[in-house]
Amino acid sequence: MQKGFLFITFVLLLFAKPALAQRPLLNMPEHDDKPYYFGITFGFNESVYQISYTSAFANTDTFKRIQPHWQPGFNLGLIGNLRLSRFIDLRFVPSLAFASKNLEYEYGYPTDSVVNKTIESIYMHLPLQLKFKSDRIKNFRFYGLTGIKFDYDLAANARSHRPDEFLKVSPTDFGYEIGVGFEFFNPNFIFSPEIKLSQGLTNQLYPDHGLQLTNAINTLHTRMIVISIHLEG
Repeated sequence: MQKGFLFITFVLLLFAKPALAQRPLLNMPEHDDKPYYFGITFGFNESVYQISYTSAFANTDTFKRIQPHWQPGFNLGLIGNLRLSRFIDLRFVPSLAFASKNLEYEYGYPTDSVVNKTIESIYMHLPLQLKFKSDRIKNFRFYGLTGIKFDYDLAANARSHRPDEFLKVSPTDFGYEIGVGFEFFNPNFIFSPEIKLSQGLTNQLYPDHGLQLTNAINTLHTRMIVISIHLEG
């Protein structure tokens, strides 16, 4: 995630200076009167599984530990923005999120071996958000957002019959999102860096009791932090 923050900071400094410079006229002065507009978005994500364990995990020595780790990915998508009022917009941001989640687990007696496995996901990410905007200060504005999301994992292995599967996950997920961002008005476009938390509420674990990990894990929930750059017109 550190690399993502460094990239956003660099691009932010690159665009913020001309956008915030003292100018006699506002950039894109008619923009706030538009009933709707569109844009594109790209960015970095870090995702992880949040795990709760079954009683079998505590009562048997099959596994000593099961530890999730954050993994990086990236997002690409489009933006549709509908103006509801002076300070509130409705925003739809369909995108593809290429994400990975890592699980490190250690077997108990007698092997005591450590295994690292990565679960790859390609999410069709469909969030619907309310965007709460501040007053415009020359060519700058701050906003917060909240909303709901639906994710469909195109790479989910719930129906897989491969013999090397170690864990199966369901393809659908519902959840919520919260975040903050900034708008820098340039002469022909709006540059908007944003950071948000995307939290899944659906148990992603697909029950296949032939897999040892499935018997040790009760629930899997996906958490993702997304650092994005929006270019809007």
